[in-house]
Amino acid sequence: MKIEPHYQGPTVHVLDASRAVGVAGNLLSDTLRDGFVADTREEYRDVREQRSRNKPQERRQSIEDARRNRLAIDWSGVAPPVPCSTGLTVLDDYPLDDLVPRIDWTPFFQTWELSGHYPAILTDPTLGAAATNLFRDAQALLDRIVRERLLRARGVLGVFRANSVGDDIELYADEQRTEHLAVIRTLRQQMLKPPGRPNLALADFVAPRATGVADYVGAFAVTAGHGLDELASSFEAAQDDYNAILAKALADRLAEAFAERLHERVRREYWGYAPDEALDNAALIHEKYQGIRPAPGYPACPDHTEKRTLFDLLRAETNAGITLTESFAMLPTASVSGWYFWHPESQYFGVGKVERDQVEEYARRKGMDVPTMERWLAPNLNYER
Repeated sequence: MKIEPHYQGPTVHVLDASRAVGVAGNLLSDTLRDGFVADTREEYRDVREQRSRNKPQERRQSIEDARRNRLAIDWSGVAPPVPCSTGLTVLDDYPLDDLVPRIDWTPFFQTWELSGHYPAILTDPTLGAAATNLFRDAQALLDRIVRERLLRARGVLGVFRANSVGDDIELYADEQRTEHLAVIRTLRQQMLKPPGRPNLALADFVAPRATGVADYVGAFAVTAGHGLDELASSFEAAQDDYNAILAKALADRLAEAFAERLHERVRREYWGYAPDEALDNAALIHEKYQGIRPAPGYPACPDHTEKRTLFDLLRAETNAGITLTESFAMLPTASVSGWYFWHPESQYFGVGKVERDQVEEYARRKGMDVPTMERWLAPNLNYER
C-alpha cells in the first residue's frame, strides 16, 4: 500500500516465510521476472484504488477547533500531590526476584504465536499442551536467570515541577517555576467527537500555568537487558536457538514487569499519591490504578523524538545504561521508558490522524523543519506529504 509506489525495485508481500521461496524464484528467473513484477504492480495498483474508493472519509477539524474541545478539568481547589523528592532516583542492579511476581505472561505466549490469555491458555483444549511445555521451559530458565543473576535490571525515575501552557508541558528547575528545565511537546486529537467527548492531549492532564496550581509530572526509564547479549550468545554458540529466543522473550517480560513494579512504587512511595493502594497483579495488568504512564512513540504521544527530552531529563544513558539509536529505539532492546501523570482523569488514548495545520505548528514548537517532522509523524498524517 505505501512502499510499492515509492520504491523503484519490485515490492512483494507474502503471508509467511514459506511463500517467499516461489517469489524469490520468480525474481531470480531470467524468463519469469519481468512478467511477475509487472503483474504484481498491476495487482497492487488495483488494490490501492479499491481501498481508496472504499475507505470512509473520517471527518476532521482544525487544531484551533480541537483545542476549544479540550478536556476541561476544574483545577480550583486542587492540591496536586507533592513528591517526596523532585530529584532523580537511580535504581542500579534492581533485584529480579521483586519483578517476577509482576510479569504479565499473556504477551509472552503471543510472542510464540500462541493466542490466549494466561493462565487460561495452559488448559486450552487446542493450545494447552504446547503452552504448558513452553511455560515450564520459561519458568526453568527464569529461575536460573534470577538465581545466577544472568541479567541485570537498572532504572531511573524522576518527578518534576510542571505546568501546561497550551499543548506543551513546561518542566521547572526551581520552586518559583521561573527556570525552565525542559518542555514536553504533546499532540492533540483532531477527529470530530460526539458531544461531550473532548479532543485529548497529554497536556490536558497537567494544571495550566495560568491557574497558579503547582503541579508535577514524572518520568522513568528501565531495562532488564544488561547481560542479555552474552546470555543469548552463549545459547547460540551451543546451537540452542530455542533458549536464545526464550531468553530474549523473558528479558522483555522482565523489563515490562520492572515498569509495572516501579510505577506501583511511584504511586505508593516515591510520589505517594496513592499510598493506600492495594491491587493484585491482575488489577495492575488491567490498569485499575490511578494515573497513566504513556511512552513516547505510542498512541498518546506518537512522536519518537520526544524520547530525547525524556532521556536528557533522566540522564538515562549514565543512570540506567540505556542508549537511543538514530531512530530513537532503545538499547538494550528489553527497555521501557515513559511519563507519569497522576491526575484521576488522566487516561490512555490515541492521537490518531493529524492534519497539516497541527503538524506545521508542532514543527515550529519543536524547532524542526516541517518535512523532518512529517517523516517522524508519517503514520499519523491525514494527508499526503
